Amino acid sequence: MKDKLKMLIVSEEEVIADQLHRVLSEEGQMEIVSYKELKGEFDRLSPDLVFVVQTEDESSCVDAIEYIHQENPMAMVIFIAGSQNFQLLRLVTRAGATDFFVFPDEWTLFNGRLESILHTATERKSQYEETAATQQTFKRGRGQVISFYSGKGGSGRTLISSTFAQTLKFESTAQVLLIDLNLQYGGVETFLSIESNRSIADLLPVLDELNESHIRNVSEREPFSKLEVLLSPRDAEVAESLNDQFISKLIRTCRRSYDFVLIDLPVIMNEQTLTALEESDKIFYVLNLDTPSISMLKQVELLFARLGLDMKERVQLVFNEVGRENEIKPNDVKDVLQYPTAVQLKRDIKGVQSFVNKSEPLRKEADEKKIIPFAKNIRKWVSGMIE
Repeated sequence: MKDKLKMLIVSEEEVIADQLHRVLSEEGQMEIVSYKELKGEFDRLSPDLVFVVQTEDESSCVDAIEYIHQENPMAMVIFIAGSQNFQLLRLVTRAGATDFFVFPDEWTLFNGRLESILHTATERKSQYEETAATQQTFKRGRGQVISFYSGKGGSGRTLISSTFAQTLKFESTAQVLLIDLNLQYGGVETFLSIESNRSIADLLPVLDELNESHIRNVSEREPFSKLEVLLSPRDAEVAESLNDQFISKLIRTCRRSYDFVLIDLPVIMNEQTLTALEESDKIFYVLNLDTPSISMLKQVELLFARLGLDMKERVQLVFNEVGRENEIKPNDVKDVLQYPTAVQLKRDIKGVQSFVNKSEPLRKEADEKKIIPFAKNIRKWVSGMIE
């Protein structure tokens, strides 16, 4: 059975679900879930082929297909409609449905196409397994979204996120994208020495059809590591047009196409920042070892609680500028701050300053022998994470 397809039916219509189950049960492992159960069961089932049956709430159909592709872009999705509805079929196709049928009118057509559908799904599964076997470092699938955030300005968040992204690209075979959501002022372009008039705002006109091709056309490549970067528009007026729906669609589309989507977030908590945090699998909170920074984290905790953001499961602390001169040590706050520590980055003013002043990235080559202590810290951090 392990070589057979794993199939899933998402349906609120018991009659149609049973009808599909009878036809498909001998072709592989088959389970039926409701729309409400989909998110809780999808990771456990890891299906290769999904049949989504239309429900009364049409937006739920589109959301379900987008979620499936967000979780596993290789899964094949077939949409089963209850009636001819061109607009809905257009939306589900855009969301990622491979094919669609209208039941009961096209039941005969469906049976005639079933062998082809199963063959295509099997081929996709085999291709994925072969790729995963030859590329042992990373498997294509649901990309991780990691945000870098701090409630206090000047924490070093942008330098850390840009260096982390560049290092991750150097040290792995992963497809990596860095998004600068400091929409009013930017910052990533300075640390990575990128000059461009393109920004994520250029994706706004194609939002309804947004795909990987659009993103790669707008992104810039950091010259040394070839890291892909979506730059900030650096314009307060333009920033207002990039609402939470835009940010959500952008992140979900990027997740399907990249192994890692890294987001540098501003200090301000607005709808864009909140949406990015909600979409994130992991949040690296950058913290300096001083009383104002620790006090600010406590305020952030209260705000996150009011907004319904779960910090305990996703937040990891990044202690920045750790040194002998610090009056407060990481161990002094481990009982006060109930979050795991991702890394302690040592203070390296002398090493970092010259690169920052010249607007140069901290790394130039994958196998660089002489890199500054700050960059070494991040390389060790990244290497530990991808292993």
